Amino acid sequence: MSRFSSSRKTWLVHYHELVKTWTRRSSNSVDGEDVAHDAIAGMLEQDAARISNPRAYLHRSAANSLIQRQKREQPALTIPLQDLSEQDHPVVSGAEEAAYCGQLSEALLAALDELPPVCQQVFSCHRLEGWTVPEIASHLGLSVSSVEKYLTRSMRHLQLKLQQFSS
Repeated sequence: MSRFSSSRKTWLVHYHELVKTWTRRSSNSVDGEDVAHDAIAGMLEQDAARISNPRAYLHRSAANSLIQRQKREQPALTIPLQDLSEQDHPVVSGAEEAAYCGQLSEALLAALDELPPVCQQVFSCHRLEGWTVPEIASHLGLSVSSVEKYLTRSMRHLQLKLQQFSS
């Protein structure tokens, strides 16, 4: 039996289940069919005989493909504060809220000062400037993994230091 015919039988067994599952899980039926076809194409490009669990491979591949599709379609919306119109800036009404905002701002600045400079830079670029992790890595000459670690460290530190301000 040729490699093609054995691969064909492997994916045909799971084809209808794959299309049905991912059509139901995606935002529209076309995406579901596309990710199912992408998964099958990926399996056929490889040596399907080496895949120990074709069903699991197809479902994992389809899930990854759908996640990538959704990330491309819905980029994170980040707008720097200075780009907002005057009416879109946060407004504080009342002395009590103004005092609370002042205390929160001071606590945030103090918590940021406790972080190493590289963590401060990564946090500032990501949260204040709206840069992506790869952009920060390129700008600072760091690996993407390092930037992710610095960002995680910064966020955990700030969350710990500012938890008294959460509701």
